[in-house]
Parts: sequence; structure tokens; C-alpha cells
Amino acid sequence: MDESDENHQAVHLEIADELLTFLPASRRRVRQRVAHDGTSTVGHIVEAVGVPLPEVGPLTIGGTRVEPSHRPQAGDLVRVAVVPRPQAVPLENGQEAPRFLLDVHLGTLSRRLRLLGLDTAYHNDMDDPALVVQANEERRVLLTQDRGLLRRRALWFGAYVRGTRPDDQLRDLLGRFAPRLRPWTRCTACNGVLLPVGKEEVEEQVREGTLRSYDVYGRCEICGQVYWRGAHGGRLEEIVQEAERTVASVTNFASP
Repeated sequence: MDESDENHQAVHLEIADELLTFLPASRRRVRQRVAHDGTSTVGHIVEAVGVPLPEVGPLTIGGTRVEPSHRPQAGDLVRVAVVPRPQAVPLENGQEAPRFLLDVHLGTLSRRLRLLGLDTAYHNDMDDPALVVQANEERRVLLTQDRGLLRRRALWFGAYVRGTRPDDQLRDLLGRFAPRLRPWTRCTACNGVLLPVGKEEVEEQVREGTLRSYDVYGRCEICGQVYWRGAHGGRLEEIVQEAERTVASVTNFASP
């Protein structure tokens, strides 16, 4: 069998560089040849080589865009693009930014998202099926570094978080979704909304020295935790300012 015969019995993939990280090291190359069985969809073929569909942008064959459910012909070249940035997320009426749900390994990232005022659910004891159920019921974007979790067919919207350091993870997430930020409005512990309170309302919860030093306080409407810009304010302010710069740069770049 010559090379042309082999090509007619295969589907070829051209995968964007940004997606190669999902492939096994031995197959980490742009061009992929996949045996053609005549029944597999484009989506199945792409995931079979290792790329989760939530990370995939436009799929094209011969310059024509196709859906993941499309069944390619033998010899087709499928170009697999990365999700465009910023990526749009369907929002409900009155919703300003996406809601998020993070898996067990992203606890620090969850606290930073809450610091930025983003509605962020997090559990350190929830299994994969339960995460998918909550994400779907509450229309939350499921953030994870578990590629298998992103391949679950029932999941309505998921995203892979790149980076090992929280700073890098946050930068990646903000660059991907460019959400509207409302810093200092959510409890970093439980995700509740912070309500402004006067000094006299927190006297029993705050040390006398703190009361003398700070005038502005907020209390979580759910857990009652009291917040003020205290000893860690400088570092947290840096995180907020860097986040606002990241979102602004993505938004400005995307503007016509």
C-alpha cells in the first residue's frame, strides 16, 4: 500500500500550537494522522488524541467551519484552532460576569476570584459527577486542571486552567474571559456578598487597635466575617490592580 492509499484511509489533524500541551509527549506535534473508521465525529477524533473539546475553537475542513458532530471523510484535513480570547460566556438577564465553580485543586485561585468580586463556588470534598451537576444547575463555568473532567459530555461549560502558580492561573483565567470585576465585594472565605457596616456594628468582632486605625468595614451577609483593608491590604491591592490591568489589556485588544 503506497502513501496515497494510506492517506485516503485516514483523517489528518492540524492542531494549534497552544493545544499541543494536551497531547502525550510522544505525539506532541502539529500534524496528526488518525485512522478513519467512517463513523467517528470530528469531536471524537480530536478528543481521542487528547484535546478536550472545551479548549477547542473553530474546526474547519477545506476552509469551511464544521461542528464537532460532523463526520469527516477519509483524507480530510481538519484544522483545530484554540478557543479565541476573550471567550464569551452566556449570561442570564442582569448577570454582569460569568459565575465560576472550581475543583478541589484550585482553592487559592478561588479566593483570588472572590477578592475580585467574581461569584466563585469552591469545594474541597466534591467528586467529579457532583461538580458537573452543580455547574450545570447554577450555570457556572467549571474551572479545572483535570482533563478527564472536561471531557464529560454532560458538562455545559468548562475551561482548563493553565499554570501551577496562583498568579499565573489568575492571569490565564482573566485573559480568557475578561470578566467585569468588582473588587472587595465578596467574602473570600464563603463567597457571600459584603455589606457595608459602621464601626459601632463591628466593635465586638474587631480589636480595639483595628477600630482606631480603620474606618471602612464590610460584613459577609452569609457567614458574618468582618473585612477591612488591614495588614494584607498592600499585597491584595497589588493583586487587584494587576487583575484590572490584565482585563483592560484584553478588552482593549479585542475592541475594534
